[in-house]
Amino acid sequence: MTEKKHILVAGGAGFIGSHLCEYFLGQGYRVTCLDNLITGREENLASFKNHPDFSFVLKDVISPIEWEGDIYAVLNLASLASPKEYYKYPIETLKVGSIGTLNLLELAKAKKARYLLTSTSEVYGDPQVHPQREDYWGNVNPIGPRSCYDESKRFSESLTIFFHRVHGVQTRIARIFNTYGSRMRLDDGRALPAFLTQALTGKEVTVFGDGSQTRSFCFVGDMVEGLAKLLFSEETTPINLGNPDEITLLQFAEMVLKMTQSKSRIVFQSLPEDDPRLRKPDITKAGRVLGWHPKVALELGLQQTIPYFLSQLEQCGTKIV
Repeated sequence: MTEKKHILVAGGAGFIGSHLCEYFLGQGYRVTCLDNLITGREENLASFKNHPDFSFVLKDVISPIEWEGDIYAVLNLASLASPKEYYKYPIETLKVGSIGTLNLLELAKAKKARYLLTSTSEVYGDPQVHPQREDYWGNVNPIGPRSCYDESKRFSESLTIFFHRVHGVQTRIARIFNTYGSRMRLDDGRALPAFLTQALTGKEVTVFGDGSQTRSFCFVGDMVEGLAKLLFSEETTPINLGNPDEITLLQFAEMVLKMTQSKSRIVFQSLPEDDPRLRKPDITKAGRVLGWHPKVALELGLQQTIPYFLSQLEQCGTKIV
């Protein structure tokens, strides 16, 4: 009997990471989740934590990683991805994007494993090109409040591509745009969790600025499929993964209110510094190279996501209005 291939997911107790763990278990792989639980949650692993091919290791990837046995692929999702968290932990965010990335790349090199970096649309900063293509270098403030995340991801990409060029590591780089679905944290701080939590509890729905800034939301199931296709591809340069259906944040807030049948009202607050005005992926390359396009429309994805938020709020004893 052939031994199952082993995939290591750093940050696997997080939102997207836990879905990837579950996906690869379903595909017949052995999966190890590495997470320090600074933002990840063991609760996200509950549906598969007793799977015979799954293991969890409590570990911070900024410390050296020693591993016995084979590894087929290293997936790097270790990062603090929401503004609320990286504002709170800027040094940790920079460390995981630099030292953590280096440690995981060294592991992939030692094991001759494939390596997938989950980068971000934030490498484009507040873009002057719309929609954003992979050949756009971005408009990033290197010392702004968001720079701990933006620049750590830009450095991660550079380190990753040079491990490929210098050491021949089979690296893959995904630039992930806004993604949503079950296992997001209620206190994540990003637009979708904030709007849903506020609407379901009858609180004012907070829109920053005048709400004209745009985002493009991709359902987590589509994102996992895209990441898997990228991992098994031969593409070493960055690829955008996201849903190109663009919507203003005001329109999105109004959609959430309608779908939750909430009587909450929308209020406006000042726009945070360096908050991107536009965000829409050009996914031409993903379609051409991976044959990937998102399938789940925003309204359908929200219909699948709202019950999760309701259950989380009920677990917390929060009153649903």
